[in-house]
Amino acid sequence: MKVLVIGGGGREHALCWKIKQSPAVKKIFCAPGNAGIAGIAECIDIGAEKIQDLLEFARYEGIDLTVVGPEKPLTLGIIDLFHKEGRRAFGPARTAAELEGSKVFSKDLMRKYGIPTAEYKTFTSFLEAQNYIRLKGAPIVVKADGLAAGKGVIVAETVSEALAAVKKIMEERVFGSAGDRVVIEECLR
Repeated sequence: MKVLVIGGGGREHALCWKIKQSPAVKKIFCAPGNAGIAGIAECIDIGAEKIQDLLEFARYEGIDLTVVGPEKPLTLGIIDLFHKEGRRAFGPARTAAELEGSKVFSKDLMRKYGIPTAEYKTFTSFLEAQNYIRLKGAPIVVKADGLAAGKGVIVAETVSEALAAVKKIMEERVFGSAGDRVVIEECLR
């Protein structure tokens, strides 16, 4: 069996290490991989977000199973694409990955189905977000809506920290389009 692991971090290193222990696995590729992964899998220079290129690689190499680690290719629909082509791939479909890819979607889903969650409000306007923070006070949590490499959540202990966080996310665009919307929620300890 040939396996393709997509990603290049510690999670993917652990996946490659464990998958290599299976006697059914004859070859492991990792795209893009990293120096540590190179000791247990063949690293392929294809970015995790290049889902069409990854599909073509899987076809060319006759990959039997693809395992996706990072959230970004999942939110781009890599699993749907592979399944549509009849290829086996492990991970959630694009619609399910939206739980990770959009904090607004997740919070709205929790509200809709009565799943306990912190009180929150969503904003697309920098000024409205600032006014809400001033109204609510601190501590308060500011979240970029989209994927921000694990750095899009700021627990602000003061109003000025929260205002700076909203500015950083919405005006300075440090997380790109992930900051088109923000979730501002109560701080639960």
